[in-house]
Amino acid sequence: MGLTLAEKILTQHAGREVRAGEIAVFRVDLAYAQDGTGPLAVRKIREMGFEGVTHPQRTIFFMDHASPSPRIELSNDHVFLRDFAKKAGSRVSDVGLGISHQVVAESDVRPGEVVIGADSHTCTGGALGAFATGVGSTDAAVAMVLGKIWLRVPETIRVIVEGELPVGVCAKDIILHLIGKIGAAGATYKALEFSGDTIEHLNMAGRMTIANMAVEAGGKVGLFASDAITREWLECMGRAEQFRELSPDPDADYERTVTIPARELEPTIACPHQVDNTRTIDQIGEVKVDQVFLGTSCNGRLEDLHAAARILKGKTIHPGIRMIVTPGSRRVYGEALGDGTIGTLVESGALITSPGCGGCVGLHEGVLGDGEVCLATQPRNFKGRMGSPKSFIYLGSPAVAGATAIEGKIADPRKYL
Repeated sequence: MGLTLAEKILTQHAGREVRAGEIAVFRVDLAYAQDGTGPLAVRKIREMGFEGVTHPQRTIFFMDHASPSPRIELSNDHVFLRDFAKKAGSRVSDVGLGISHQVVAESDVRPGEVVIGADSHTCTGGALGAFATGVGSTDAAVAMVLGKIWLRVPETIRVIVEGELPVGVCAKDIILHLIGKIGAAGATYKALEFSGDTIEHLNMAGRMTIANMAVEAGGKVGLFASDAITREWLECMGRAEQFRELSPDPDADYERTVTIPARELEPTIACPHQVDNTRTIDQIGEVKVDQVFLGTSCNGRLEDLHAAARILKGKTIHPGIRMIVTPGSRRVYGEALGDGTIGTLVESGALITSPGCGGCVGLHEGVLGDGEVCLATQPRNFKGRMGSPKSFIYLGSPAVAGATAIEGKIADPRKYL
């Protein structure tokens, strides 16, 4: 019996063949933490008696959640992480450089690697064919100082998406549909492996959106084969030599298979306060919004900004609402400035903030007040996620965000395309 992508990558990092259900110790290629989880990881490193890390240039601390810091205690966390990184010789991705998962996809993640991050959306790296998974700060600390981690090899659910996506439907709609179909716990500690001709033609931005939200169905990883799309991405990032082709074996053993006909998909919305509380745009009814938020590790890429700008070009956002746009990285910000996308968004009335997580985690740059409603492109809509526990978050695609900004209510992007 052949190997799934998860089994194949982990086998290469265990020194022996491993199968679903086995617990083993695996070599770690890349480890990182962000400013919310990093301080605890560093304290654990010191509690274990270490002052350094095994692979300094492949250990990164990101200042992305509080970027720039809105409070003294968060600024002090930044100082703490910078000081440790300087002594350990590890890397710091500082304020304004962008979200950890976007930045490592641009500069660090390679097909076939094991990537450990102290953040649940580390699974974004699966878009490049890496076993990328989020862990707690203690496990991340161990991975940093020993270069190893213990894991249970996950069973794999194969997700096949076939056919051409309809106009106005994108990767965000695929993953929201899947989560609504299998539930928020439907893939708990499973690998979600995506395939089918729709997936084969999906660009890296779309793959990253899907991989990012694998954890919202409980998934340990969201995996894509490394193929021509992966090669093209690495070439664009100046890392062509890091490409390696990687795919599951034809006779791999899957726990189950979920098939999604692309032609049946519609723009899909996750309603408060759970990601699996999904409805198609036609089922939403009239939902007025106070804020539209475009960005995050889920949809802060150049293609996402393009999707919203295409709809907003020559139009003005609805009076009485605010639209906040937060690029996922400095690279994305620069490219969007260079090609006029930022100008289009600003002319429509949007506010552009510095690269980072922004309003997604409810720290700053978009915190919601009591009773406010937000349509966001982020991966989570839990109660209180963006500030007030009395606010309401709906999740949708960048195209939905653009249409909603124009109408002041959750709107169907297909009428603008």
